[in-house]
Amino acid sequence: MLYLSEFQTKLSNQYITPAFSISLCTENAPSHFLIAGKNSSGKSLLISALAGNGKVVSGSRECNSVVAEVSVFKQQALIEEEKQKDSADILDVIAQPTSVRELFAGINKDYQSHRYYNELASALRIEHLLDNGFLSLSTGETRKIIIMLAWLSNASIILLDEPFEGLDVEAISAFSRFIVSQQQASLVLTANKLADIPNNIQAQLIVMDDLAITWKSEGKLSYTDLRSELSTWFALESDDIDVPHALNANDKHGGDSKHKKQNSELDLLPHTLIQLKDGFVRFDERTIFEKLNFTLYKNEHWQITGPNGSGKTCLLQMFTGDNSHCYTNDLTMFGIKRGTGESIWDIKKHIGIMSNALHMQYKVNASVEHVIISGFHDSIGLYTRPTLAERMVAEQWLEVLGLKQKKNTPFQSLSFGDQRLVLIARSMVKHPAVLILDEPCNGLDDFNRQKALKLIDILAKAGTSTLLYVNHHAEERIPSIQNTLNMKDYNV
Repeated sequence: MLYLSEFQTKLSNQYITPAFSISLCTENAPSHFLIAGKNSSGKSLLISALAGNGKVVSGSRECNSVVAEVSVFKQQALIEEEKQKDSADILDVIAQPTSVRELFAGINKDYQSHRYYNELASALRIEHLLDNGFLSLSTGETRKIIIMLAWLSNASIILLDEPFEGLDVEAISAFSRFIVSQQQASLVLTANKLADIPNNIQAQLIVMDDLAITWKSEGKLSYTDLRSELSTWFALESDDIDVPHALNANDKHGGDSKHKKQNSELDLLPHTLIQLKDGFVRFDERTIFEKLNFTLYKNEHWQITGPNGSGKTCLLQMFTGDNSHCYTNDLTMFGIKRGTGESIWDIKKHIGIMSNALHMQYKVNASVEHVIISGFHDSIGLYTRPTLAERMVAEQWLEVLGLKQKKNTPFQSLSFGDQRLVLIARSMVKHPAVLILDEPCNGLDDFNRQKALKLIDILAKAGTSTLLYVNHHAEERIPSIQNTLNMKDYNV
């Protein structure tokens, strides 16, 4: 058993604080954990903490099992130890390089009788290395030896930090099969891409970000479920996401809209997108808010906060024309003063919206692809044959979301969180001048909330739409949204 109570530990001058207790029990069948996250999220630090490295600042680590570690840290430590032996000539002793065979015997004198020795040695193809000096091996070969040592130690818990790092293609395939079939040890593996998930493994999923555990599945997930959960996460974690462009007159009927240089709708509008002077909303004798002066400039994103009833949704409905107060206020939208005879569609064509109300209304039987394309037409459902260009843009958005394989899946069969992501993409597909996201994280668990927040941050950075983002919670702040409007300041 290996148990980490909520704690903080310091490793390499970094602090890591798991948000959950972790318990690995090896009394029955082995149980596995998969730790996922981008680079620098803290996966390797958590592996080191589980291994007992570093200084525990608070909390506790309890362990009554043999634990082995396979990591770059362990690899470097063994190489350094061997180099120290190689420096023994200062004592007038001729250094004898340690062979692989001697390393194996040093950790298990009967290593050739180990029940997994032949199978693992064959999977990693290391038999020809036994009489070689350890320091003469390549980086990939030393990695294979570290893996062998972990199993030969008879550990019942093996920590595998990036288990396939440095291995050749054949070794990766064979070792992946071995990981799933072996019954000696419970495994803790890290992954920062889908290829790091061993085929057919079942494991409990832990997601890390910013040196902390942000989400943990209730129980073990199948290989299919692991890939499904992480495909969107890893896609949104990419550092080089290119948000697909909107369609223009030149590519309505085809063409690569992702890479065409074109003006966005935002470029064609005045710098001041929305201006409200002494804004108010009153119903009978009740004033929701008053004396609100608000100006929205291009690419100046705003987070709108405030308690229930403070007028957040009322304000947004004024902007979209869905609240009659848009005519009783001094409100200018995209250079058009409301109440001067303008068409509501002159306003709505510049706005994209994602809200709880839209999600509840979107009950039509449509594919994921068609839901995204419906954003071009501001419709719930798709009632015209999509053009080739529209389908290409939808496919690019699905690639951004990591949902490309679910293009033809019925929208209603997606998880609630993935439905939210698809609807956000739908609101963005035409690159509206103003993108309104009204509490987009409502109803999401921690994992799907993180995915939605990543997507919103990507949209804010893209610079083709200006965002109005409504939320209640401080932990749902978006790094790229710097301005905050607190509606509480304008309540009577």
